[in-house]
Amino acid sequence: MLLLHCPLLLLLLLPLGSRPQKFPTRDEELFQMQIRDKAFFHDSSVIPDGAEISSYLFRDTPKRYFFVVEEDNTPLAVTVTPCDAPLEWKLSVQELPEEASGEGSGDPEPLEQQKQQITSEEGTELFSYKGNDVEYFVSSSSPSGLYQLDLLSTEKDTHFKVYATTTPESDQPYPELPYDPRIDVTSLGRTTVTLAWKPSPTASLLKQPIQYCIVINKEHNFKSLCAVEAKLSSDDAFMMAPKPGLDFSPFDFAHFGFPVDSNSGKERGFLKSSKFGRQTPSKPRVDLHKVCMGNKNIFTVSDLKPDTQYYFDMFAVNTNTNMSTAYIGTFARTKEEAKQKTVELKDGKVTDVFIKRKGTKFLRFAPVSSHQKVTFSVHSCLDAVQIQVRRDGKLLLSQSVEGVRQFQLRGKAKAKYLIRLKGSKKGASMLKILATTRPNKQLFPSLPEDTRIKAFDKLRTCSSVTVAWLGTQERNKFCIYKREVDDNYNEEQKKREHNQCLGPDTRKKSEKVLCKYFHSQNIQKAVTTETIRGLQPGKSYLLDVYVIGHGGHSVKYQSKLVKTRKFC
Repeated sequence: MLLLHCPLLLLLLLPLGSRPQKFPTRDEELFQMQIRDKAFFHDSSVIPDGAEISSYLFRDTPKRYFFVVEEDNTPLAVTVTPCDAPLEWKLSVQELPEEASGEGSGDPEPLEQQKQQITSEEGTELFSYKGNDVEYFVSSSSPSGLYQLDLLSTEKDTHFKVYATTTPESDQPYPELPYDPRIDVTSLGRTTVTLAWKPSPTASLLKQPIQYCIVINKEHNFKSLCAVEAKLSSDDAFMMAPKPGLDFSPFDFAHFGFPVDSNSGKERGFLKSSKFGRQTPSKPRVDLHKVCMGNKNIFTVSDLKPDTQYYFDMFAVNTNTNMSTAYIGTFARTKEEAKQKTVELKDGKVTDVFIKRKGTKFLRFAPVSSHQKVTFSVHSCLDAVQIQVRRDGKLLLSQSVEGVRQFQLRGKAKAKYLIRLKGSKKGASMLKILATTRPNKQLFPSLPEDTRIKAFDKLRTCSSVTVAWLGTQERNKFCIYKREVDDNYNEEQKKREHNQCLGPDTRKKSEKVLCKYFHSQNIQKAVTTETIRGLQPGKSYLLDVYVIGHGGHSVKYQSKLVKTRKFC
């Protein structure tokens, strides 16, 4: 029978005395010191009473653990948690070795006899399991004896956890699940899923500190938080390769980035070459997210993709022991994106378009007659929008538009144009768009690159302000309006009113200062000034300039906040 770590076991159990030495228990001060030091039980064949151990298995290499139950009719609970691969494990028990002869003689024969007694007897199998579930063996009355836990992974190298206790009623390190451990999907949207679950009795009745952690992914449900943490690791070699030694059977060093040595099987893993390094497999990270939300039992997962299936797992974690229990996982498919209607553009007609924040709109332009060129004029009223134009599926244009822009594209007989507009991330977008095959059809006025209004501070008086703005080479009509505002009027309020598509027709007649025509063939001299009179001393005013095109459509310059002098 295979027995791993046998010398270590005998040192702990069977010293050169007449009776087997008992294992550490939680009542002993030494054990309390050792269990605080996690390294004490690392790579040991001993399972401590009442503490969870983490270890690893190499593929097709069995591993055996031991613990002693000294008295009959002792309660016993053993929990095995596979992390990222199915396990085969069995629990068996055999009688403790009898008292040795030759007490005090120092004769090594009794030690050899006890060693053979342990290794030659198979023991009685109590329980066995094969799979990747968290599985338990629980008995209210177990016989005394030497218990053996044998584990094997046939798929790959893997982590696992083991917990054993002789006081399961008082320990309760794992959070208890409610009578209905399912996760309910209470709301489903295109990018959100709301989940609810019943609280753990460990929190509601026993008042122990419990927090809930949700795991979201697109592949499958997880049966333990250990499996999640293994998947979240950067690659399959998430555990450092143990130092080669006699405690391990031959294993595949290449898995950990070491070169394969043909003599490794004979030399039990001892490597001759020292020039080797850890390699990182070129494996993409899994799309997996874990969120812990305290003791809440309702949570909305956001920023999901539409029409996509997601798997949701919930874990109750005891923050005192850091041990967890999994609810029954669920899955849900987010709703599809609403199929958008494609707006038909008419040749030479302005169309108003509203786009939600981060939203998208599709427009279609199908000229009736043959054409050599097609012109798209876009007036973005608020923030910049993204525009894409495709002709019969071929991308012709992709740009960001702020203010007024005009694009002239080469035409094609019987061509159809698909326009995709994407809104701003800041908020909703509004725009006006014109498509035409007549190159002289200009409904939107041309604008200078700089649409700011400049105020001359030295020319301010108690009743007037003087401002200037740029024009273009095209003769247009300019109208200036004023509105008195409070002294605490700020840039944020001005920003909310910067809709460039709102024309003079939305203003009160009393706010109108004047209208005039202006242009200059010399673009360097296309500047006009105006003095606004009849203002009150020490008052703030918001000034707006509108340029009105030949088709009657207007565009507003950037608003300007001015203030008259209080004393003159």
